[in-house]
Amino acid sequence: MAGKREKDTARRVLDEAGGTMAREAGIGLADRPAPLWQLLVLVNLVSARISADIAVAAARELNEAGGTTAEGMAELTWQQRVDALGRGHYVRYDESTATRLGECAEFARERYGGDLRRLAEEAEGKRTRLTKALQEFKGVGPTGADIFCREAQQVWPWLRPYVDKLARKGADRVGLPTSAEELAELVGGDDLAAFCAGLVRIARERDLAEKVTAQAA
Repeated sequence: MAGKREKDTARRVLDEAGGTMAREAGIGLADRPAPLWQLLVLVNLVSARISADIAVAAARELNEAGGTTAEGMAELTWQQRVDALGRGHYVRYDESTATRLGECAEFARERYGGDLRRLAEEAEGKRTRLTKALQEFKGVGPTGADIFCREAQQVWPWLRPYVDKLARKGADRVGLPTSAEELAELVGGDDLAAFCAGLVRIARERDLAEKVTAQAA
């Protein structure tokens, strides 16, 4: 049973650092083809050696340009994708990423009819099947698959609790338990994705961890 101190710390994590990457990118995540595709694009962008803030900005620009669905992304020209990435300051990998996103869009259309809900259907409740399928998209490796699942548990409850290695590191940094089940007890299911995203930020930003722990003292 979770104690009051752990629950208070979890609430501080949500207040100070919570919020999914999808929300930051302006994606109204839902179990529908368009937002699931937009999450996959965001994951693809953040998987490169580039800051999360830039990846989020680039995702917003791609959506503004019309790449909100696999169909829309495929219909954008390569140059339109490059230009959108440039507006988001995603300039180091803009040309290769523009190519890769076009290939991912075509694969999504051919393999899933542009509807990534079929990923969940074909996984049949097995996380390993889902992460393996996600890695069939160019640019998405094990870390990217973790990010997708961590965020998608907001709308795919069967994934819960999905707490990846980096989120567990953040939990340990602020004195919380590191098992997925114990962390899930600290917040409601609807808040779990945001909570895990906050723990990831804490794992990456020592100042944020210190702020949360200082409030607990």
